[in-house]
Formats: sequence, structure tokens, C-alpha cells
Amino acid sequence: MAFLAVITIVLVDSQGTEVQLKLDKSSGAGFRSKLDYQFGMFHIRMKIPDKKTEGIVTSFYLTDLMDSMHPIDHIELNYEFIGTNGTMRTNIYDNDMGHRIQVFKLWFDPTQDYHTYEILWNNYQILYMVDGIPIRVFKNNTVEGVAYLTKPMHIEGTIWDDSTGSSGSVNWSNAPFIAHFQDFGFYACSGKGNNFSQCASEGRLWNQPSYRQLSDAQKQQMADYRKKYLTYDYCWDQSTRKKECSLSSTA
Repeated sequence: MAFLAVITIVLVDSQGTEVQLKLDKSSGAGFRSKLDYQFGMFHIRMKIPDKKTEGIVTSFYLTDLMDSMHPIDHIELNYEFIGTNGTMRTNIYDNDMGHRIQVFKLWFDPTQDYHTYEILWNNYQILYMVDGIPIRVFKNNTVEGVAYLTKPMHIEGTIWDDSTGSSGSVNWSNAPFIAHFQDFGFYACSGKGNNFSQCASEGRLWNQPSYRQLSDAQKQQMADYRKKYLTYDYCWDQSTRKKECSLSSTA
């Protein structure tokens, strides 16, 4: 866990293999990486709080947003669990305020066991995978005038109260809520300095041909899972639909 920096109160097990983030009425909790990264493969195993409630968000994400920054015109790739009923939201902030939300009702109960959440980010595509199953792709379509995420980002995991937003009311009688994180892992390029050409080079693992686009089998698997479990896509809504929606950037 040497790559992690605590940003609020966390609990670490005695073996140093798991971080537990605790949320109660007085505070939330989180951690972030000490370094920034520019392209790579990132994964974590998570088990969200098992006490029933709305209004809390458990998340794992990459972002360039720092504590002192106003959350506008930044970049971010996230997994967010809305409450504890198995609803998972993903969003992409592409040098803007985001609004690229896709929501999934998962095929398992994320409160009962650990599952693996992955992000592949290279100069070709951004791929979200759950337990090795591809669920979302955002392609590099800069040639079509769509901005693409290339700036370095750090890794964060958090749990927080979103009851003032759209996530519902927190059932504080069930507090505290504890989220479990383990098996942090990544193959990534340091974002220190002007390192883009090295991070985007073909010799890097995450830029190998097999990671530049989905195979036919992966495309079919993703289509099957999205048909069954995707409950909302910003491309379905004219008020949030963006240029990439017509360029197959999300499929």
C-alpha cells in the first residue's frame, strides 16, 4: 500500500491487504495514490457496504481533480455505486463537467462479495470491465472533433454522503457504512513531466494490439451484458447526447 496517501480516515487490516472506508454522520473517508499516471491498466477489488440505504456513494476512479480545485473542466473516469442496492454508475469527464453517465443494475450483489473493477486507458480507447467482462468503451475520436483524455490522473477510492444530490436519503440508523477495497493493482506510466510520447509508445503493455480494440468475442459479450443490465445511457437522452454518440464511441 506504499503508493496510497490517506485523504481522510481509513481502517487498514493488520496484514495490510485491505482498506476499509467508513462513513458516518460526522465524516466520509478516502484514499488516493501519491503519483499521477498517464495511460495504463488499473484494477481493484471492492465490496460495498452491506447495510441498506440510499444516499451514499462508494467509488473508485481516476481523476486530475485535486482538493483545492473547483470541479469544472477536469478529466475523470469513475465507478460509482449509488446506495447499496447494486446500482452502479460510470461517468467520463472529458475536460468538462461530464454528463456521460451510464447506469448498470449489476448481475450480482456487490455487498456480499468482492468483485473486480478495471479501467484500461490508452491512446486508443477507454475500457471499463467488471470481473473481466467489458461493459463500456469510449474510443479516441479526436480526428472527429471529440476531446479525449490524455492528461495524467491519480487514483482515488472514496465513500461519501450524496443525500443532497439525486441519490436519495441516507438511513443513518444503519450507520456506520463500511466499504472494503483490496488487491489494488496497475500497470501504468508515470505522468511526471512531459512523458506522453513514452506512455503512448507501442512498446508499452497497455498499447499492445490486443488492447487497442475489442475482439469480436468481447464485442458480443459486451453487447449481451449491456442489453441485460444497462438501465441508462446518456446517448439515449437528447439533452445529454454528445457527438461521440453517433460515432460508436460508447459501443
